[in-house]
Amino acid sequence: MKKYKICVYAIAHNEEKFVSRWLNSIKEADGVYVLDTGSTDKTAQALREGGAIVKSKKVTPWRFDTARNLSLNLIPKDYDICICLDLDEVLMPGWREALENVWDENTTRVRYTYNWRLEDEKPIVSFYADKIHKRDGYKWKYPVHEVLVSDKEEVFKRADNLIINHYPDDKKSRSSYLPLLELAVKEDPENDRNMHYLGREYMYYKKWNEAIDTLIKHLQLKSATWKDERCASMRFISRCYNNLKRYDEAEMWLLKAIKEAPYLRDPYVEMMYLKSNQKKYDEVIKYGEEALKIKKNEKTYINEVFSYNETIYDLLSLAYYYTGNIDKAIENIDIALSINSTDERLINNKKIFLKEKNQF
Repeated sequence: MKKYKICVYAIAHNEEKFVSRWLNSIKEADGVYVLDTGSTDKTAQALREGGAIVKSKKVTPWRFDTARNLSLNLIPKDYDICICLDLDEVLMPGWREALENVWDENTTRVRYTYNWRLEDEKPIVSFYADKIHKRDGYKWKYPVHEVLVSDKEEVFKRADNLIINHYPDDKKSRSSYLPLLELAVKEDPENDRNMHYLGREYMYYKKWNEAIDTLIKHLQLKSATWKDERCASMRFISRCYNNLKRYDEAEMWLLKAIKEAPYLRDPYVEMMYLKSNQKKYDEVIKYGEEALKIKKNEKTYINEVFSYNETIYDLLSLAYYYTGNIDKAIENIDIALSINSTDERLINNKKIFLKEKNQF
């Protein structure tokens, strides 16, 4: 098997606390290249001391694609494979062998398992990502939520045993995302992905009407054909209407979401939330049972944490309790606790259910 020359590259800003873990995970790489975009801590120094080639440069006005392309340009042309890895990400042991096992002379890009969110080191949201690529022919595009684009025909391989874990810094500001997404949509108004992201960002900022209008624009784009993402836009529209207390419209959009992607748990669980808030517990049970019929967790970034953790069983336990079925309430709270054993509310709910049962 041919040995390929592999490098890891990144952009960094005030991430000193991640440097040691990051470097340790990529010690099998032949080279490490980082663009520091103006750190005021010891990020750049720590990276250099760990053997990385570091260039410091402020990117003004800030765009993620500009920074990524500057970091990519640091890499010498004689490298075969480039791995874009942020400092809050970790390549799991065995990555190099897994990569070299699937790469050949025709390969231009590799998909791998990306654990976007973990709890107690267990993947909660996991999907295929594709930021491993050939040295030549690639550049980054879009001011935020940037993607790799190629000027040549791409040949993808998949390496299931190559795993990257993501350990996000939840204190890090996302304040630049909204204006950058607005810029991305202005630059390319027909891009369905960015339109979806912009609508979602408006929702995060509680700009309910702007979110609804933007997400409807996403659904109207000819290129918006991916059912998982269309379903997500419909769910987000429903959330906005729910927050506007327009519950009939919230339900209508969840029904659309279920019809759009009946193979996903997410719209069923959101309907459970809606019906639980309306105290329509028979319907909570109906949609919960439908959700549990779906066993396969599609590996896409659209996945919601609440679809595969304790949430369904939690909502079902409450619905069964309020409809008088204590045995089913206990059965479901036990499953919820088997997934999340330290949640005080769940623990207290079980005590209430057991007390109720013992009264009869």
